Amino acid sequence: MSNNISGKVVVITGASSGLGEETARHLAALGARVVLAARRKDKLDALVTELTNAGGQAIAYQTDVTSQEEVKTLIQGAVDTYGRIDVLVNNAGLMAIAPLSDARTDEWDRMIDINIKGLLYGVAAALPVFQKQNSGHFINIASVAGLKVFSPGGTVYSGTKFAVRAISEGLRHEVGGSIRTTTIEPGAVDSELKFGSTHQQSRDFVVDFYKHAIPAESVARAIAFAIEQPADVDINEIVLRPTVQEF
Repeated sequence: MSNNISGKVVVITGASSGLGEETARHLAALGARVVLAARRKDKLDALVTELTNAGGQAIAYQTDVTSQEEVKTLIQGAVDTYGRIDVLVNNAGLMAIAPLSDARTDEWDRMIDINIKGLLYGVAAALPVFQKQNSGHFINIASVAGLKVFSPGGTVYSGTKFAVRAISEGLRHEVGGSIRTTTIEPGAVDSELKFGSTHQQSRDFVVDFYKHAIPAESVARAIAFAIEQPADVDINEIVLRPTVQEF
């Protein structure tokens, strides 16, 4: 029986670790043709080798999502290789937690560049492809911190994830019909994200907060659930978190 994922071309940013890496593994095992993007080429190459050795189809592009040109190259490369794109998973992200009073403006800029502008560059590159195909699916990774402000310390991070939700909803309104949009809002997920803080007290707090984190594979399964729906069904939003997590 078809799982409605086999054969689909899925581009995944932030694919060198954590949620992106596990999503690539899960979808490749279901027959998707995955296109992996991240800055760490060695990690990408190792994952491509792993997936292809297991019988999957995977290619990779070293990509910094803060560069619009590199994101364009990623999307064009996927189209040149496979002739189309069915899904773009905008997953690359940074969580740098610190009090606003520390005024770590360089970290604020990085979160805005990766979490917001990186997503927008993906949309800008993939949307014309989806419109030409008259089909496509944006899956944007937000956070429960985009539902409730994660403070103290996470105010700017929450602001970027509120923005992801707003952009995703506006995108659905503007291009819906044959193009689907799904926002995924995870709670604590076991990944490198928890190490994004340079403020030691905040970093220690986040690491402790993540001690009950769910495995990244759990989010990968949620992403697969959204993708495998028939074309006339759009799962707009999925919120998932550890059972013990109140926030």
